[in-house]
Amino acid sequence: MFKNKSILITGGTGSFGKKFTQMVFKKYKPKKLVIFSRDEMKQWEMKNHYVSNDKIRFLIGDVRDKERLYRAFHGIDLVIHAAANKIVPIAERDPFECVKTNVDGAKNVIDAALDSDVEKVIAISTDKASSPSNLYGATKMVSDNLFVNANNYVGTKRSRFSVVRYGNVMGSRGSVIPLFLDIMSQKRKAIPITDPDMTRFMISLEDGVQFVWDSIKNMKGGEIFVKKLPSMKVTDIADTIAPNIKQIIIGKRPGEKIHEQMISIDDADNTLEHRNHFIIIPHKDNFGLNVKYTGKKVKKDFSYSSNINAHWMKNDELLLWIQKNKYSIGSY
Repeated sequence: MFKNKSILITGGTGSFGKKFTQMVFKKYKPKKLVIFSRDEMKQWEMKNHYVSNDKIRFLIGDVRDKERLYRAFHGIDLVIHAAANKIVPIAERDPFECVKTNVDGAKNVIDAALDSDVEKVIAISTDKASSPSNLYGATKMVSDNLFVNANNYVGTKRSRFSVVRYGNVMGSRGSVIPLFLDIMSQKRKAIPITDPDMTRFMISLEDGVQFVWDSIKNMKGGEIFVKKLPSMKVTDIADTIAPNIKQIIIGKRPGEKIHEQMISIDDADNTLEHRNHFIIIPHKDNFGLNVKYTGKKVKKDFSYSSNINAHWMKNDELLLWIQKNKYSIGSY
């Protein structure tokens, strides 16, 4: 799938980009992989892991800068758009900056891809984009719509745009697993819990990368691919990591949801179910692309939320995952 392809990842020095880079060179032989991000220190650190790999190119740049994107997209076949402002409380406090990256940046990526005749663009989204309750989720909802409807502009070009949506990445920087592990290692007296009923979807970074690969392979243009994932209560995550530490309820952070949702009831009419994922197909007539989709249509009252999920992760499953991944949680 990636053989002899030139690939660019925006936000490529983040957790996804690093794992994608590790995995893609183990399985495929891309012609070139461009890591595009604005953090020079992260690029420097990542570059030191690949000093002998002449297939990787590192480019400093920001998705807010359209001119830089045009230069970076030259000769690129596939783009994975992972750059985003993601921390919910920061987005609530500094909304203008989140909009500039997540909305204006998305539009810049689309324009650059169209004008550079990129073959496929897939944007990485989040469960927070479905029925958003915070500014971060709202910007990702807008971004999703921009990428889906970018297919209206392709005309005779080969470019196609789709979206991948999944939940909480286990062990990623700033998430609850490294937070709870840090509290345990410091032997603190209590673990803060925002709400005792809170649930989250769970996915490993490796599974996230693989799902993006599968979606790139299967995309026709305009779909939102949603991976089926297990759910877990945040209190169960705390019990697994620090069973002997008291839990104190501190209340929700600004914009925080009790339960996450990846497909709303409003999208049920356009949602098809497969064994391991769902596809939200375009509301329009496939943008004139003559696309035929397979899959079982879900019920009209269907929604996919972390609290009414059919699949739940058990505590011992999470503990086993932590033991296997303890050296990479919250770091490279």
